[in-house]
Amino acid sequence: MDFNVKKLASDAGVFFTRAVQFTEEKLGQAEKTELDAHLENLIARGDCTKNWTEKIFRQTEVLLQPNPSARIEEFFYEKLDRKIPTRTTNGELLGQYMQDAAKDFGPGTPYGSTLITVGEYQKKLGGAEREFLQASAVSFLTPLRNFLEGDWRTISKERRLLENRRLDLDVCKARLKKAKLAEAKAAAEQELRVAQTEFDRQAEVTRLLLEGISSTHVNHLRCLHEFVEAQAAYYAQCHKHMQELQKELSRFPNAFAVNASTSGISAGPSPLSGGSIPGHPAASSSPLEPAPLKIEEVKPPATGTRKAKVLYDYDAADTSELSLLADELITVYTVPGMDPDWLIGERGNQKGKVPVTYLELLS
Repeated sequence: MDFNVKKLASDAGVFFTRAVQFTEEKLGQAEKTELDAHLENLIARGDCTKNWTEKIFRQTEVLLQPNPSARIEEFFYEKLDRKIPTRTTNGELLGQYMQDAAKDFGPGTPYGSTLITVGEYQKKLGGAEREFLQASAVSFLTPLRNFLEGDWRTISKERRLLENRRLDLDVCKARLKKAKLAEAKAAAEQELRVAQTEFDRQAEVTRLLLEGISSTHVNHLRCLHEFVEAQAAYYAQCHKHMQELQKELSRFPNAFAVNASTSGISAGPSPLSGGSIPGHPAASSSPLEPAPLKIEEVKPPATGTRKAKVLYDYDAADTSELSLLADELITVYTVPGMDPDWLIGERGNQKGKVPVTYLELLS
């Protein structure tokens, strides 16, 4: 017990003298031993590396997992050395909802079958996202975290120790200046030599650790390349899935026309509204049924023919219509009693109805 009390008293005395020295330095009442320029540069470079690594690490976490609650949960699992539970990605969840909805709408209907197909590819996108998240966590996040929680903590500990050794050295210098008697000067000189040796040794240890920051940069550079490769592979896979999905959907080009014809509405969708209804009677059969809303109406000429530029591709719904290709020029005209949303289009020997909303009438 006596030993512990003496040690505590000694530690308290050392802490007090360091605090006094530090305070007097801040007030300009005591001299401060400056570190050499090389070590100061290494310290500044280390601080810069730590600060930016921390910011990049935190923002990458937000990019890979935007949900703060999920990030906190994963943090605790890591601290407890427990396996992080597998999460369903948003794409996978959306795909499952679509496929579940298709069961209620009828998988044999155009809408139901399309939901099944789109849902399947949403799940594939979600799976690709999961692989990207796992690869990025291993190849990029983990090395950054290891630096912050491992190497940098060791460097910080040795830097604090270096600062304490410097304060002890400056305290010994101040005692030597104040010593008057020969015996006091001799004791102060001996303490100064010991303090100088300990300070030099600690400065060398700190310097070696800080010079290792160069190796950290090389390692982080390699990890950065791996992160970019994982991103590129992820986006390429997503692009591939979307191209495949578009091909799947293109197998049913007349699905909207089939639905429209079964409801008594002439097919002729507007590219702006997603489904205009040219040919629909001007007056509704029911007073509660709203008239169709047209976003933009282009008036055809009353008589004569005009040239028109096709704005969008259009697939004819039946033999009475004319298929169109974007940017081609055709001849158009109207006939008495014809629905104003349609014109007669001619291309060589081909003739058929065309929707006005797909055309730019030329003067």
